[in-house]
Amino acid sequence: MDVHFWNRDLETIDRAALADLQVRRLKETLAAALRTGHYSRRLPRAGIRSPDDVRSLADLARIPFTTKDDLRQSYPRGLLAVDMSEVVRLHTSSGTTGKPTVIYHTRRDIENWADLVARCIVATGARPGDVFQNMMSYGLFTGGLGLHYGAERVGLTVIPVGGGNTKRQLQLMRDFRTTVLHVTPSYLLHISSKLKEEGVALADLALRKAYIGAEPHSENTRLKLQDLLRIDAYNSYGLSEMNGPGVAFECVYKDGMHAWEDAFILEIINPATGEPVPDGEEGELVFTTLQRTATPLLRYRTRDLARVYPEPCRCGRTHRRLSRITGRTDDMLIING
Repeated sequence: MDVHFWNRDLETIDRAALADLQVRRLKETLAAALRTGHYSRRLPRAGIRSPDDVRSLADLARIPFTTKDDLRQSYPRGLLAVDMSEVVRLHTSSGTTGKPTVIYHTRRDIENWADLVARCIVATGARPGDVFQNMMSYGLFTGGLGLHYGAERVGLTVIPVGGGNTKRQLQLMRDFRTTVLHVTPSYLLHISSKLKEEGVALADLALRKAYIGAEPHSENTRLKLQDLLRIDAYNSYGLSEMNGPGVAFECVYKDGMHAWEDAFILEIINPATGEPVPDGEEGELVFTTLQRTATPLLRYRTRDLARVYPEPCRCGRTHRRLSRITGRTDDMLIING
């Protein structure tokens, strides 16, 4: 199977060199965090007044966890580490209950984010010449814009259609020979059910790949989509607090999602005790940003449950792989996506 890299040096970095890089970037993140209202109060109480107070990854345990409640209580600017004149974009949660959460991005943050997503796309075998039809929503939701910028960075031809209007989606797929989709699994199932009704045969289409996400789905759903449309469907993981898409993505082997550890420190903890669990054991995902200047987040508790695959991947990437998300610690209920 052909394996392609966007940044081979970083994607296959030696684990010891990766740890050194993480410590260096963690210090930079701490310096930014100490400029925010939230962390300038929180970190000194934990004995961290300077980035030099953290010397190794073992010192990470000294840093308090950050929660979604911290983000809500810091709304609107309590976690902003730069002047607003440096902010080029922000994304917020819906805020349907209580205060929303907000993540700010500088131009450098957007560039780094696009680069991570480009890495994900190339890992699936997509390349310049592919036509990328983005069926995710654009706007405050991070999914649409996140993959859009990454696909353009790789050199794919992007069709920014957004969600809905199945008849139009099928026309675009046929007329412009779309090869790659970004779509929720439930909507892709709906599209597959409408092919015959709209007079579209699979032979009329050029589809090869689909990036499915933004809602929980089973492995059986993925396999069903692959069989119905004769494509490769790839799982991904992201959350708006960590930019959005681009945190972890499957490679061509589709055997776990590579978490990009040069951009995020990944921890898996026992949700009840906060203590780390060994690779292979299920626990709550915790992430620390390492490349975001506007809104640095330290040890953010995602509430998502997963495990790390301890064995290396056949593709040669050294970044650890995550299982699909198996649940949430807050028993989140999702209806119709």
